[in-house]
Amino acid sequence: MANTYAALYYHIIFSTKNRENLISPDLESRIWAYLGGIARDNDFKAIAIGGTANHVHLLVSSPPNLAVSKAVQLMKGGSSAWIKDAFPEIAGIGHFAWQDGYASFSVSQSQLGEVEKYIAGQREHHRTKTFEEEYQAFLAKHEIAADEKYLWG
Repeated sequence: MANTYAALYYHIIFSTKNRENLISPDLESRIWAYLGGIARDNDFKAIAIGGTANHVHLLVSSPPNLAVSKAVQLMKGGSSAWIKDAFPEIAGIGHFAWQDGYASFSVSQSQLGEVEKYIAGQREHHRTKTFEEEYQAFLAKHEIAADEKYLWG
């Protein structure tokens, strides 16, 4: 076969370091747009980006030659450096960083709309559920065992 064809979609979740509330509502749209730009510049596509003050959800489409771990590294590293530079008021708090780890889940074509809706509804969703509860629910739903002592490090 001469060509490679793939439809690879991932729902990626990561938080600010120590789940600090560092992303104010007035900065969200700029940070989400910047994350989308990183995706575009690296030949993958951000379909939906959203979150709250302490975490972000991304629905991305990735080419087959880009590992999800590399996509996350590009997103987190590039955005962290930019946030520190563009928003000194956040950096002035002493730091801005994303958590070391992340969660990534494959998404089928038939579920893209549902995941997009879920990401768009983050503010409403987190009126009744904390990020920690949401994260643990995703891990449980996907039958991923996580050691509590490493989960939030």
